[in-house]
Amino acid sequence: MEEPARCRNWGFRARLAFLLTGMLASMAVLWGCSGVVSGNPAITPPPPQTYSISGTVTPIAGGSGTTVMLTGATSATQSADSSGNYTFTGLASGAYTVTPNRAGYTFSPSSLAATINGANVTGINFAATAQTFGISGTITPTSGGGGATVALSGAASASTIADSSGRYSFSGLANGMYAITPNHTGYTFSPGTQAATVNGANVSGINFSATVQSGSTYSISGTISPTVGGNGAMVALSGAASSSTIADGLGNYTFAALANGTYTVTPTNTGYTFSPVNQNATVNGTNVTGVNFTASPQVTHTVGLSWNASASVVAGYNVYRSTVSGQSYTRMNGSYVGGLSYLDSSVQNGLTYYYVTTAVDSSGIESVYSNEVSAKIP
Repeated sequence: MEEPARCRNWGFRARLAFLLTGMLASMAVLWGCSGVVSGNPAITPPPPQTYSISGTVTPIAGGSGTTVMLTGATSATQSADSSGNYTFTGLASGAYTVTPNRAGYTFSPSSLAATINGANVTGINFAATAQTFGISGTITPTSGGGGATVALSGAASASTIADSSGRYSFSGLANGMYAITPNHTGYTFSPGTQAATVNGANVSGINFSATVQSGSTYSISGTISPTVGGNGAMVALSGAASSSTIADGLGNYTFAALANGTYTVTPTNTGYTFSPVNQNATVNGTNVTGVNFTASPQVTHTVGLSWNASASVVAGYNVYRSTVSGQSYTRMNGSYVGGLSYLDSSVQNGLTYYYVTTAVDSSGIESVYSNEVSAKIP
């Protein structure tokens, strides 16, 4: 049988190689033709291996809800779960820095380096310490302020004596609402009590004016019930004099050293509404009691999310939220969501939230974001 033209050409080249080199093996290798394979088969490289960095922020009071930031080879942000645990997943090998942040707390250490080198990194832990602050002011004139007893109530209780210039201060206070009340025999004070809210900074300028008593004074008092809404409520007094105080653990409050006149009493407490909203009270030669209020919990809102299952086998899902459409998403769940739904109960009234989800496989590889949905909270 005659060789194909292609094979005949190869045979010619083989004989030529033999004549030029004298190497019989060259002809033996090149002689004959069983087919030609052209091109290279496509080779798909495996996906890059990814890893995680995890740790805990303690104690729970400082760790729960703490914002944890990741910088370095990749940047990300998430909130520690209710036990203070956090995990960053889908990370390539490289050098990273983890930094916790929460208003009212300092952290030890302030940040930690974490280097991924072919394995997950665990134990990137932090200790949270609540910051403390002070409340201060002056009672004038010095004749009434010097030596006056100043009482602190509300989130903490304490008392101190104003110095000879009428200055006083309280230190070591956590964030919260407080009431400051001065007292000095033979004097009345304006206002009788003042409220001060500590929120991440010292509070100064809680000042009072002392007046030598020239006649009888009276009080207005009442109760806010139930105690769950009354305890710690701030009560404001306006009208013939202005003042504010904090209701005690049973919801009781009192405004003292009041002259005759007409006053308005208004309670407030986060998460509650009051009936009536406020009340008028007229002092006319006697104390006024029974200026009572009823507290009712405000309606709270939640956002329910659901999604379709991934077509691939997954270890679970992550839920992300932002208040800006298309960006700045923060992971909501601590561990992977095993089902196809999630309830967000940490929304605030009057805001609009934007949500996306991702699927995560058993290797910790996370998908791209899903389509975005939004929820407007009334």
